[in-house]
Order: sequence, then C-alpha cells, then structure tokens
Amino acid sequence: MKVLAEYNDPIKGIPLKFALIPVGELKVPPFQRDLSELLVKRLFISMEKLGFLHPIIVYREEGEEGFYVIDGQHRLEAAKMLGAKELPSIVIPKDLALNIMEFNTEKPPNIREKASQAYRLYKQFLELNPEMEELELAFYIEEPSYITLGFVLEEINKKFPAGAFENLLKKIDEFLSLPLSEAAEERRRRAKKVYEVGEVLNAVYEKLGMTNALMKTELLRKAVQRVYGKRVRKIEDDFYTALEKVKKALEEIGEEGIGEGELL
Repeated sequence: MKVLAEYNDPIKGIPLKFALIPVGELKVPPFQRDLSELLVKRLFISMEKLGFLHPIIVYREEGEEGFYVIDGQHRLEAAKMLGAKELPSIVIPKDLALNIMEFNTEKPPNIREKASQAYRLYKQFLELNPEMEELELAFYIEEPSYITLGFVLEEINKKFPAGAFENLLKKIDEFLSLPLSEAAEERRRRAKKVYEVGEVLNAVYEKLGMTNALMKTELLRKAVQRVYGKRVRKIEDDFYTALEKVKKALEEIGEEGIGEGELL
C-alpha cells in the first residue's frame, strides 16, 4: 500500500487514509451483496472511456493480509478486466465498515430503471459503432425487452406502465440480427406497437373503474391467458402478431367487463 495522504473527514473527524493499493491485495467480504454482471459490464465501458475516477472504500481486519472492499466491488471487477494493477482507495477504520454497509444496501433496479439503463447503453453503442450487430449487445444487456421498453419510456412516454408488460415481452422479444443503425428503427417500431397496446390497456383500466395501478398488470395477464392459456411459458407467434392478439383480448375484456376479484 502506498499512502498518498492522511486526513480526518470534515464532518465526524474520522481518521482516513488515501492510498494506492495493489489489486491483488483487494478482496470482497463475504457479507457483500452478489455482483451484478450488467453493472460490471457498464462500468467496464465507462472506465474504458473515462478511466477510474471514483476511489473504492476499504478496511483491514487485524491479523489478516490485504484489504476488504466495503464499497466499490463492481468497480474493482471492472478495473480487473481492464488490467489495472493498483487502485486509489480510501482506508477506513474497521468499526466504520458495518455502518457503511447499512447505508450501502441497494434495492434491485426495477423494470423502469433497467429499461432506461438499457436504452442509454444502446444509444451509446449506436453512436460509437452503428454497424455493430444488435446481437452483440446480449453481452451487455440482460433482456432484449428492456431495450424496447427503454425506447417506449425515453422516446414516447415516461409514464408508460412498463412493469405490466415485462413478462409478456420477455416471451416475444429477441435480440436482432441487424446493424444497430437499422435495429434502432425496428426498436422504435416495436416501441410504437407496445405503446399502442398500452393505450388500450389504460383505456380498459379506466372503463372498468379500476383505481389500483397494479391491476394493469393483472388485466394484461388476463388478456394473455385468453389468447395463450394459463401458465404459458413460450409464445410461438412473432412480436407483432402476439401484441395484436393481446390487444384484441384487452378490447374484449373492456366490452364484457370483469371484476377485480376475477383477475386475482
């Protein structure tokens, strides 16, 4: 460890060290949350472009070699992939580590966040390499449906009920064997179709006098069941055919009426 500076934090006066620590001496404590492969890949891209700008936070167990990373394990993994030999680190007292863990517990990203992240990553790749095949993004983006929903949220309507469509789109969307310059236009067409079905869903929701937004998910689930049966795992219809059938089923539900109890 090469100590660059020693100082007290300006609020609590806790003694800290700013140091360069060899990557081989950094390890993750067993109580840290599991790594997110998607986040590591996104950080890899960011660091490749911008460098390593945000120090990690570490502490040392008495009598043990090396340092435990209490904040920054995803940055550590991405930096390893880029061949970093040492990383800027803030060394804290051990008794502060568990307090940091308490405030560093993150909830998993919801579908809206995943979709927006996928969209931003997609646009970045599109700008850097428009001839790259969309299929190659499978390494960086967990589900192709997140891309389509991202286009809906970011280019059409941020209030779109993305969560209601998550399960359906996972069964019918796929990565495209097209260069990103062409695939982006197809994503916009898909987003427009999904939004069209969403408008029908909203209309049926209002017509039936529902007030709990979670019922939109149940309405769409009921429509899918009408077309493809209960517990459907795979839908053979193509993207547009499936959505058109589900839209028609939603319209039928709107005409016939249905009680909330019947949906559960």
